[in-house]
Amino acid sequence: MVADKEKVERLLKTARGQIDGILRMIEEDRYCIDVSNQIMAAQSILKKVNYEILSAHLLGCVKNADAEEYDSKIEELLSVMQSMSK
Repeated sequence: MVADKEKVERLLKTARGQIDGILRMIEEDRYCIDVSNQIMAAQSILKKVNYEILSAHLLGCVKNADAEEYDSKIEELLSVMQSMSK
């Protein structure tokens, strides 16, 4: 992986903390909208992590792929983008 590992790890640890907080909120029977807002915040962080990883993949792995690998790398990326739009 060519992404900024420290940034990715920091974001994932933050998301993990938020998810732990969401679990506590569920256990405490907190207000549904508050729980939903925290879920959306965790999703936002995970989207940032995914963007970081995919950007690094595009600017590293895809950009530096040889002619034989290039088309398959593009197909992989398009497949991920299609999955993201579902």
